[in-house]
Amino acid sequence: MTETTSGPARGSRAKGSKANKGLRIERIHTTPGVHPYDEVEWERRDVVMTNWRDGSVNFEQRGVEFPGFWSVNAVNIVTSKYFRGAVGTPQREHSLKQLIDRVVRSYRAAGEQNGYFASAEDAEIFEHELAYAVLHQVFAFNSPVWFNVGTKQPQQVSACFILSVDDSMESILDWYKEEGMIFKGGSGAGLNLSRIRSSRELLSSGGNASGPVSFMRGADASAGTIKSGGATRRAAKMVVLDVDHPDVEAFIETKVKEEEKIRALRDAGFDMDLGGDDIASVQYQNANNSVRVTDEFMKAAEAGEKFPLRARMTGEVVEEVDAKALLRKMAVAAHVCADPGIQYDDTINRWHTSPESGRITASNPCSEYMHLDNSSCNLASLNLMKFLRADDSGNQSFDSERFAKVVELVITAMDISICFADFPTEKIGETTRAFRQLGIGYANLGALLMATGHAYDSDGGRGLAGAITSLMTGTSYKRSAELAGVVGPYDGYARNAQAHQRVMTQHADANTDAKRVDDLDTPVWAAATEAWQDVIRLGGKHGYRNAQASVLAPTGTIGLMMDCDTTGVEPDLALVKFKKLVGGGSMQIVNNTVPKALKRLGYQPEQVEAVVEHIAEHGNVSDAPGLKPEHYSVFDCAMGERSISPMGHVRMMAAAQPFLSGAISKTVNMPSSSTVEDVEEIFLQGWKLGTKALAVYVENSKVGQPLSAKRTEKKVAAEPEPEKVIEYRAVRNRLPKGRPGITTSFTVGGAEGYMTANSYPDDGLGEVFLKMSKQGSTLAGMMDAFSIAVSVGLQYGVPLETYVSKFTNMRFEPAGMTDDQDVRMAQSIVDYIFRRLALDFLPFETRSALGIHSAEERQRHLDTGSYESSAEEMDVEGFAQSAPLHSADAPDAAVPDADAQPTAAAPAPSEAHNSTELVEMQLGLNADAPLCFSCGTKMRRAGSCYLCEGCGSTSGCS
Repeated sequence: MTETTSGPARGSRAKGSKANKGLRIERIHTTPGVHPYDEVEWERRDVVMTNWRDGSVNFEQRGVEFPGFWSVNAVNIVTSKYFRGAVGTPQREHSLKQLIDRVVRSYRAAGEQNGYFASAEDAEIFEHELAYAVLHQVFAFNSPVWFNVGTKQPQQVSACFILSVDDSMESILDWYKEEGMIFKGGSGAGLNLSRIRSSRELLSSGGNASGPVSFMRGADASAGTIKSGGATRRAAKMVVLDVDHPDVEAFIETKVKEEEKIRALRDAGFDMDLGGDDIASVQYQNANNSVRVTDEFMKAAEAGEKFPLRARMTGEVVEEVDAKALLRKMAVAAHVCADPGIQYDDTINRWHTSPESGRITASNPCSEYMHLDNSSCNLASLNLMKFLRADDSGNQSFDSERFAKVVELVITAMDISICFADFPTEKIGETTRAFRQLGIGYANLGALLMATGHAYDSDGGRGLAGAITSLMTGTSYKRSAELAGVVGPYDGYARNAQAHQRVMTQHADANTDAKRVDDLDTPVWAAATEAWQDVIRLGGKHGYRNAQASVLAPTGTIGLMMDCDTTGVEPDLALVKFKKLVGGGSMQIVNNTVPKALKRLGYQPEQVEAVVEHIAEHGNVSDAPGLKPEHYSVFDCAMGERSISPMGHVRMMAAAQPFLSGAISKTVNMPSSSTVEDVEEIFLQGWKLGTKALAVYVENSKVGQPLSAKRTEKKVAAEPEPEKVIEYRAVRNRLPKGRPGITTSFTVGGAEGYMTANSYPDDGLGEVFLKMSKQGSTLAGMMDAFSIAVSVGLQYGVPLETYVSKFTNMRFEPAGMTDDQDVRMAQSIVDYIFRRLALDFLPFETRSALGIHSAEERQRHLDTGSYESSAEEMDVEGFAQSAPLHSADAPDAAVPDADAQPTAAAPAPSEAHNSTELVEMQLGLNADAPLCFSCGTKMRRAGSCYLCEGCGSTSGCS
């Protein structure tokens, strides 16, 4: 039996009765007397994961057991990341059944021990329902659960931590230690440094204080060292500073100054790409920075008024600054290097359920978890596409009833985990056990909206997203109140009861005021309204088991585990995806959500097929046959010709935020044409629309991005024309549309690349294209710009031998062995390129004078003492017409998918290793992302963090 995602739910209503009576668990998906495993067809697979750069095997385990409907990528990631035991030993897990049993049975045992279930039968139903939901990719716990639960190591279940630091050296050193231990365990932490006195204040000894920015250097170095000590991911950390701190300007400028340093080092020849070898010499690169702003500051900035900076120890005003100018500095810095982000302090604390126990001052590294200092949050996310159903007539609906029951099940499990969880510090353990913060969320929102015919940036899209979020959080707090009636409220509830109930009322009021848009969101809003009514009623009676219930996390690795097309609250990356195939190989395939969307919009099967074929060929829907222009926006994505506007991202965040306990992990992508004023406006609108935090990224703003030839040409064209004078100049001899050429692959010192050399029909090299295989975006960009310069020079008559004489023997890294028999060693990539060009295009006499010979010529010299050449060796005519490298214009063959949807597919280009690289190649764009430390492929954004689709590594904390 295969997975089922539609049809009526069989009910899963857990009733909270009198204290210590336990919960009655009813079934959702399972059948009495039948284990979920017995309803699935299992198969054996071999998992072999390689590093694409050198072909080395990163991981290998053969004969693993998974359901047949699990994708290759999901199988690879779960096997390599989550199976426990040494590979090659009998103790190594080899089946998904073992993984699920290890975790789910631990949850059941803890639930029974702590009085959560009314009977053994209820405990068994709980176990089976939880196993079914994981097995069918309906939801997933965050990674620490799969790493640790049911093993002999500490049972850490949380991915997100918030620390605290006070104004003392002892506390600062404790911060370094606690943060380091969290990084060592593969998690992330955030904290606010605003309690540390500024560099403009005095120490008790009379000297000047160092200020928080100076202590950030030590923490940054520690994070970088721990990362480089063998971890496959960067340390994830967040540093926050209040806007009224006297050192706030220095804090804002930390990364801007380092960006200038990066540019200088790059220009001097150092590898300063994201993930490059020399980037470690630059400071402040291991943390996300955010400024915590208040309503008072934002109002002053909008009105152009003064704003006071206050001493940390006395509260006295140190200086009054122009608020608008300070906000502008934040925007300038964010425009240059994406930092700092912004967090809205008053908005955050208005929704705080436990203010009597302390303010919310910071967040986790990805900005979605916000609660008390020295606390943690364990996450779990639901796959929204599993709740999209269609009737016999093809009418779609969101299964809100079954969704609510799964939320109840997952929240129950998440709360149980706190009963047995271990924590990195005792302070974090005490706070978490006292407040029991949870972070349920979802993934695949972007796919769901497209599949239902909603544009991401539309009232309908925001309406459905808001309704689902409201239902999720309302149901979570309803279950939390039921749990409080069974096992008691959280320890801090009594002190915060009034505030907690006030926040519940705020959520309920926002739900009431929300706009109902269409037939899809209206029923979900109705279910959410009923849930919030139960929350108020049951919470008033029992209190709540959890101080926090929901967040929207990046859902990085677990999103891949659930085979989600989109992460967290993000839109789709692009319409064409990279897909691995069973048995090896890969293909590019049009998203399965596209046909669903077209069907929802009323297109006939033959029209759907035509649009899908157009997307497969062009990568977008512009001018697709038969597609109405008013429907184009449904298929807008994060990247590409029709990318979603920055405010579209902000408006989506604002639609979901009133229905979340925490916040949203998301970066607002902005085009390279965006100005500082545009960034400032995004900051202002984020505050006005009620979001809790924002980060922006302006395309191509960071140094770790390839240079844009188009932008350079535009700049030159915009310059005023010089005064006309008569002078003699060389005339550019452009190549004809059809030109002979040759493409050569090469490797120099482990760096892979391709060179396409095109010549004039009557002989003579006319242009060169260089493509570095993801060695680093800066290197690839410089090679691209370099090849353009050489090509233009050739077309203006610069002899090839001049280039060869100038550029051969240039020495810089990467250098070393090559895979070319004729050029076995190269002192640099440039040295190799011009030796190869000389061999292919220069006459024997010319290159012989330059000391450049082929392997055959060198052998002949050894045999005969002469370099005599033949006409064949010097012939450069007759090269086959070569197609543009990595062309996406080849026709794609239709391949039927499992659902018999009209999905066009084609072999993935050989240089694409995941969807991000495929999008870059097809659309000519450069994604802001580092290379994966584990497998070398380019990562993709997932919320405020990065995710590797190849091996599941993340730069975040989920």
